[in-house]
Amino acid sequence: MNRHYLWRFLKIVVIATAAVGVVGLVVMSLWNWLAPAAFGGHAINFWQAIGLFVLARLLVGGLRHGGHGRGHWRRRMAERWEAMSDEERARFGHRFGRCGGARADKAGGLPA
Repeated sequence: MNRHYLWRFLKIVVIATAAVGVVGLVVMSLWNWLAPAAFGGHAINFWQAIGLFVLARLLVGGLRHGGHGRGHWRRRMAERWEAMSDEERARFGHRFGRCGGARADKAGGLPA
């Protein structure tokens, strides 16, 4: 393994470890500060805080992180729209134009 890649890998590991530590401490501190007073919850430790964060992330945010994949369908549809002929656009707009209340603008582009 090249030294450059090894150094880069070690930096990523250190940053990821620090990020997990900070997130764990923040979740633990917030839980232990709010939960007992708000609804009589018990105090949690660091690893329980990490587990709580992962559970909340799975339930609310899914496995995607930081916006990867968001807007992918929009880019793909824009590419397909550009490849369509005027007749295909008209058929598409007539057939699916009411979906979500959006219609193509009069210049032939996709709605924003």
